[in-house]
Amino acid sequence: MAKQVVTQIKVQVTGGQATPAPPVGTALGPHGVNIGQFVSAFNDQTRDRMGVTLPVVITVYNDRSFEFIIKSPPAPVLLKQAAKVAKGAGNPRTDKVGTVTQAQLIEIAQIKFEDMNASSVEQAARTIAGTARSMGIAVEG
Repeated sequence: MAKQVVTQIKVQVTGGQATPAPPVGTALGPHGVNIGQFVSAFNDQTRDRMGVTLPVVITVYNDRSFEFIIKSPPAPVLLKQAAKVAKGAGNPRTDKVGTVTQAQLIEIAQIKFEDMNASSVEQAARTIAGTARSMGIAVEG
């Protein structure tokens, strides 16, 4: 008999640093998933992306087994790294906390492209530029 999907859980976890504490434990616990098994598997797969926030989609089956897909980091996380800022502006219209170049936008768009619903990398870069402006990061070029 084939496994049935019980639920899909979406959480954001720091790469290589997952623990059974929230948000992982509170998301997986009610579904009877072995939290320790998920934590060790996730940490093993994300050692190269240590410290980066990663969205994860966990599919839980009726026999309490699971599989997970790691998505690309959120655009604001990549923009903060590129602009070398700790956080976005409180008032992005008047305050500018950093700048990114057009080349950096294209690089971020290439990383995010498969998780976005854009038809081209240039279109994805324009979307990322909008995110940058809403965070108070100026776009050069």
